[in-house]
Amino acid sequence: MTTQTAWAEAVKTAVLRVDRVKLPPISRLDVAPADLGFAGATLGNEDNRTTGAFTGMDYQLTTKAVPPEEAEAALDALKADGVKLIAVISDGETLKALADRAGPDVLLLNAGARDDALRDAECRANVLHIAPSRSMLTDGVVQFLMWKKWPRILLIHGSHPEDKLLAESYRKSATKFGAKIVEEREFVDTGGARRTDTGHVLVQKQIPVFMQGAEEHDVTVAADETDVFAAYLPYHSWDPRPVAGSAGLMPLTWHQAHESWGATQFQRRFEKLTGRGARDEDYQAWLALRVIGEAVTRSGKADAATIRSFLLSKDFEIAAFKGQKLTFRAWNGQLRQPILLGDGRITVSVSPQDGYLHQHSPLDTLGIDAPETACRAFGG
Repeated sequence: MTTQTAWAEAVKTAVLRVDRVKLPPISRLDVAPADLGFAGATLGNEDNRTTGAFTGMDYQLTTKAVPPEEAEAALDALKADGVKLIAVISDGETLKALADRAGPDVLLLNAGARDDALRDAECRANVLHIAPSRSMLTDGVVQFLMWKKWPRILLIHGSHPEDKLLAESYRKSATKFGAKIVEEREFVDTGGARRTDTGHVLVQKQIPVFMQGAEEHDVTVAADETDVFAAYLPYHSWDPRPVAGSAGLMPLTWHQAHESWGATQFQRRFEKLTGRGARDEDYQAWLALRVIGEAVTRSGKADAATIRSFLLSKDFEIAAFKGQKLTFRAWNGQLRQPILLGDGRITVSVSPQDGYLHQHSPLDTLGIDAPETACRAFGG
């Protein structure tokens, strides 16, 4: 006789991905897969349903990919369908607009935007952050550089607004940990083809000249969030120096070579599901769904208000293949987590680095700490 699970309650979740038009990446290996983020969420939902079969919770996942002009309508449609727990993969401005439209009965889990302002003065009470902030990423890099005793930084940043925000974050991280930015240079994006048969010839001539005559430095740090030039810096610099930041040694939420702390089983399950490796957005969407599942299981409730309250409480923690339990910062809704440092082939290190101490958690050495926050939506 076949038995069926008696569902006590449906837990409706969604992933809303807002796709901006972008230039093709420098490398064709970096072209985003069509299921970016959705694949991770699907795996997270499968994990939740495994637990739900025992607890009577029926986890239901909806995925939507829309352009920015359709994002608010997509949110409205999800709300009309009774979905109040939504992971969002978008830029910061779109996330703010969605949060303001969503209202207090909807909980958004930020699985994409890195803007520190969203965790600071422009925070929203109905948004919790799964994705790390820019400052968490840059702090992770600079901690490692200081551990290596490479304190002198040549900072090369792009000309787009996102690049300048990232550069400012590296400046703050350098000040925070005692590094010195000996010189800054701006690589201006003049447009044109970046992937042509002669592209490498032009770069091989242009990048060394661009970097000629720099102040003495230990490492070059690239702030190139728009993927214009950083990938060309390794092996093309004038001085033989390592590269970190947007190329070379990069700060990541997830790394396809990461195998510590049980990560291999996650990698294998994801690869079996998708036929590819997991990217940052996939891991962040998976984690967003798992955060919901863990909160529902432990609180016994599935409404947004209860889930938010439980996630911000001292009772919540979740294992996520990073060597320690992850928790949320009560002052701005940011998920504490280690930052992986990878070079494309291996996980080189994990921040926070040894020796960086904090009265509450070493993880709070990464990003905005409680005494620094200007977020008031969380009672700070």
